[in-house]
Amino acid sequence: MPKQTFILNGKSVTVNVADDVRVLWVLRDILKVTGPKYGCGINVCKACTSHVNGKAFNPCSVKVGDLKRTDEITTIEGLATLDGRKDLHPMQQAWIDRDVAQCGYCQPGQIMEAVALARRVRRERRSITEADLDAIRNVCRCGTYTRIREAVVQGARAMGPND
Repeated sequence: MPKQTFILNGKSVTVNVADDVRVLWVLRDILKVTGPKYGCGINVCKACTSHVNGKAFNPCSVKVGDLKRTDEITTIEGLATLDGRKDLHPMQQAWIDRDVAQCGYCQPGQIMEAVALARRVRRERRSITEADLDAIRNVCRCGTYTRIREAVVQGARAMGPND
């Protein structure tokens, strides 16, 4: 069985698993990182949204063999701790302040997508627009979209240059 090495939440990890196993199953079943949720398994619902090299991606649709040793995967578990923070990431705090979660299943993926969006618009030197919020495709079966949109804007405003 081939060895797969990549960086997960700031630490190098190596697993013995076939190249064609989806990253989501490596995270959840082998590495016991359960923040990324299994929803559809075909990159539609985005419950598993995490970051690879700082950009949102859906590990349910990426084969572990496609990762490079230097690829950095961040899950909701690593979001607040990678910069040495001892409290929540500003986007996580916004989710709590806006009382977003109902069942909570999709929320890790929603937050990771929101952070990626906030970072992207900051690089573009602009604020989040309604069109940006409309472009988020993460599915929430509880229908808390109004509170999600409010939290994305609040969290983006609170994020610092290292967030």
